[in-house]
Amino acid sequence: MLKEQFDNLRAGSVLVHNITNYVTVNDVANAILACGASPIMSDEPEDVEDITSICGALNINIGTLNRRSIEAMYAAGRRAGELGHKILLDPVGAGASRLRTETARGLMNKIRFDVIRGNISEIRTIATGSGTTRGVDADIADAITEHNVDEGVDFVRSIAAETGCIIAVTGAIDLVSDGKRCFVIRNGRPEMSRITGTGCQLSGITAAFLAANPQTPLEATAAAVCAMGLAGEIGWSRMQEGDGNSTYRNRIIDAICNMDGQQLEEGAKYEIR
Repeated sequence: MLKEQFDNLRAGSVLVHNITNYVTVNDVANAILACGASPIMSDEPEDVEDITSICGALNINIGTLNRRSIEAMYAAGRRAGELGHKILLDPVGAGASRLRTETARGLMNKIRFDVIRGNISEIRTIATGSGTTRGVDADIADAITEHNVDEGVDFVRSIAAETGCIIAVTGAIDLVSDGKRCFVIRNGRPEMSRITGTGCQLSGITAAFLAANPQTPLEATAAAVCAMGLAGEIGWSRMQEGDGNSTYRNRIIDAICNMDGQQLEEGAKYEIR
């Protein structure tokens, strides 16, 4: 099942428009290239409608907000929606500030998102209007563990049903649901949280998977999440003495670049509930 999603991405010529985090923009671009798609980065309001028109998917990440980029997000989202493109929201830091929370919820009110991907605290914030996000990290009190995974599945499934889009919660255990089914994914390494940008990269490649698999958005999203987690495992297994964060980041991107559908199918660790 996941093999087909990746094979379709590798076979296509998917172009992804990213309005994303300035801190991680280069890594997002390289991750998208590594999975076989092509990135375009633009957050100028006078530019984004033309740019998003030539793409197959739009990735909106609110990690480094400013008034110009917020205007661009609405303009690009409106145009992508008119064209029927796949649209993803990454509500980075929702709950950490009023601007982030209001922007995320405002975008949700105006734009038809296919996927919302974030950590559990960010998703809880956009669902309820308030939360306890610690900067851009999930609050430890919200963490999904083996002890509360059943509750997490119920929560994510209910939010997906309420919003009408796929919800992808990523953390130690990842949950991806369309309101009916929920993928419970256990790929990844805890060390991935020490690298700035793995979540942003995941949002970018998820948009690419969606564009390449428009008829199976749930499976496409799950494939992207599994691929990123598997790349973290492979990258960590190749670390050498003296290697650190920057090396690990590069090894993750290299692992995505060298991955194929069969490797993903064999290495993915998931169950469907």
